[in-house]
Amino acid sequence: MNLKHRILVATAACLISTAAAFAQTNGSNSPYSRFGMGLVNDQSQGPNRSMGGVGQGLRVGSRVNMLNPASYSATDSLSFIFDIGMGLQRTRMSQNGTHQVVNNTTFDYVNTAFRLFPGLGMSLGFVPYTNIGYTFSQDFEVMHDDVSNQSITQNQAYTGSGGLRQVFVGLGWMPLKNFSIGTNIGFLWGDIDHGVTQSFSENGKSNTSNYGGLISIYAANLRTWKADVGLQYTMKLNKDDELTLGATVGIGHKIKNEANMLRISLNADTIVRSTRNAFQLPMTYSAGAAWRHKQQWTVAADFTFEQWADCVTPHIESNSDDANEAKYVASKGTYSNRFRINAGAEYIPDRYGRSYLQRINYRFGGYYSTHYLKINGQNGPKEYGLTAGLGLPLNFWRSRSQVNIGVQWGQRTASAAGMIKENILRINLGITFDEAWFMKWKID
Repeated sequence: MNLKHRILVATAACLISTAAAFAQTNGSNSPYSRFGMGLVNDQSQGPNRSMGGVGQGLRVGSRVNMLNPASYSATDSLSFIFDIGMGLQRTRMSQNGTHQVVNNTTFDYVNTAFRLFPGLGMSLGFVPYTNIGYTFSQDFEVMHDDVSNQSITQNQAYTGSGGLRQVFVGLGWMPLKNFSIGTNIGFLWGDIDHGVTQSFSENGKSNTSNYGGLISIYAANLRTWKADVGLQYTMKLNKDDELTLGATVGIGHKIKNEANMLRISLNADTIVRSTRNAFQLPMTYSAGAAWRHKQQWTVAADFTFEQWADCVTPHIESNSDDANEAKYVASKGTYSNRFRINAGAEYIPDRYGRSYLQRINYRFGGYYSTHYLKINGQNGPKEYGLTAGLGLPLNFWRSRSQVNIGVQWGQRTASAAGMIKENILRINLGITFDEAWFMKWKID
């Protein structure tokens, strides 16, 4: 291994260690992560995110595009690609005239790609699937005695943590000219922990004698598989333009693990309930196209439909006033189908130019998404945003490696009045190493 490769490996090791440290505090501060399996992560990588999150039609031999595994077949025969990314996020949450600002650091992905045989590429990677992280409370006046002038207030404190993570292996194969197929096969695991503490106060003073408090804990430890199948077809329009059409299907299925509920009341017995096959992954359908002009312009758009309405989730079901008769069951009706639209573009003045500014990748895009959640029978929040970013070549190595810097602004708003609005400002940082590790030099 020569000096350049030693520097590359050492740098990659440092990045992985740093990302692992950040991953310990990875998560979300969004109250919307309280529902279901949490907030679904953006599965795209740094360059894709700066283009609005597109990926179905993107096909670049010097990058990993895990949104469509068919793209792995385009991996350069001489390259070993290593990609890693993280994010810095600032969220301003507002509700009924009050607001709060929270900051998060997230570890977004790490993966590699290389060619096994002509027309057959492979990728390995890790990416979070959902995030759960929140702490907030609400107060409600439940009674006021006009005779004694006593005000009884109920406080509900909510806490949650966890989420699902995924490791995967992917293959992309080109059996016919301009036509590729691929698959990502992954292992999904993680913990889901939600807690609610209900207490009462009398004229602002804690009271436990007349009104019973209640602690509810909802937890699950999930282990399952995840699979996606993708297609891409490239058409040469003329000598300067080509169009790539892409599509993927994610396989939905039940997760065969238990979900558990524990209720501890100060004035009643402890209740423990469990249910199996309590969660489910949705069928997911994505399609998109990317137009490329003279290796300078790339314009792309995607549409995704996630069939969450057919998925089950655990909840309390009771046909009696007696809390001991409550059942913890998994059934449909808590989720709604999710739609997502992404569009973006990339411009490279001259990827082989002598000027550094000519070789910078300029990216921008936007997105719109509904949510899979239903909150008190209402549709969950809608999210939309704008993105922009740069791909900065590491020209001191005279390679195709890049530092990817992106800025993302988004807003998450609920359909019902009085719900929380979130304004999100996010900086995406990543490095794509694309080095000719497999080139056989005649002169050393």
